[in-house]
Amino acid sequence: MTAHTQPVHDTLLTGIEDVTTGEGLRALLHRLHHGGRHAWQHDPQAAELMQFVAEKYAPLARKHGLDPWEAASAAFDVMRTRAAREAHDPWAVITHAVRITCIFEERAQGLLCSVHQARRPHVSAFHDPERFSDRENPLTDYHPAFHIPAADAPDATDEIPASERASTSAGSAVENAIALFTLLDWPADTARAAIEHVCGALTRAGTRQTAYESLRRDKHARALLDLPSHSWTALLKALLGHPHPAYTATGLGRGVLLRLLIGESLPVLLRDDDLVLSVSLAAPGRRRNRGDADEPRGGGSR
Repeated sequence: MTAHTQPVHDTLLTGIEDVTTGEGLRALLHRLHHGGRHAWQHDPQAAELMQFVAEKYAPLARKHGLDPWEAASAAFDVMRTRAAREAHDPWAVITHAVRITCIFEERAQGLLCSVHQARRPHVSAFHDPERFSDRENPLTDYHPAFHIPAADAPDATDEIPASERASTSAGSAVENAIALFTLLDWPADTARAAIEHVCGALTRAGTRQTAYESLRRDKHARALLDLPSHSWTALLKALLGHPHPAYTATGLGRGVLLRLLIGESLPVLLRDDDLVLSVSLAAPGRRRNRGDADEPRGGGSR
């Protein structure tokens, strides 16, 4: 007979439990849980299980730029929990937890912070840091934050370059939009993270319509920002404007950002009853507080 080496998943079938199935894994996890603090260290099938887990989640780990054993470590943490032991499908629970952990591990490496911080919406909403040398034109050459005017330089608006005036105007529009949402019962950190994320997507997309369609389908961003669906949709319509062509020339179609850029002030926006009502009603938590979580999505006339 020719000797050959069996793969890990075949070896596991000859053990006490067939951990490739949900029932077998659940039985093994219960046995390890009741075996004492050193059961995972001395049980031979536990070592085979971890080898199998590392192979199973290796593609997921590589997808996020991680070592397979980092995914196996995340799976090990989940397998010791009661939720995994008593789940109807333990593998589904473990796979979901490992996927989430890999996503935030990758996010933490990009943001140069801990995984715990990367899981927080107001931190993960930021883009990855960039080196000055990564840009063709150094940031210090054109960004006004790095410019120190001479003491005798004239303070005249006419002498400010158009690019700097546009940058200042855009920055003011973003801050005024954040202030508007904060005044209408949105939490300040949630409003800032969400609006800055929308502005970043708008910069990349180039047009409001393209940005709106992209963000409307971006469930990952909404999950990171921890916003319910109705709040996310209302925020996009308020900031970028209603996408229907019939509203193009109206305040509803222009959106808050464009209205601020073309000269409308924050007090003017606060006198827009339709805008104020839609933004305030969409504030996160308002529906739950008012007990109308079961209200139809369409809303209807009020």
